[in-house]
Amino acid sequence: MAKIKLDSNLYERVKKVAELAGYPSPEEFIVHIIEKELSMLESAESDEEVTERLKGLGYIE
Repeated sequence: MAKIKLDSNLYERVKKVAELAGYPSPEEFIVHIIEKELSMLESAESDEEVTERLKGLGYIE
């Protein structure tokens, strides 16, 4: 398993939201969110569609 470093302020936000949403841990919340986003992007039919989706989410300009 790989480790990802998060800014302490971001981690505190994740921790709070994970708890409110009923996740057993912040890590499980993060894994769920990443899997959800990957699934959406992997369902794209073309590279252009992936790019447009990432733009729409604000990940790229």
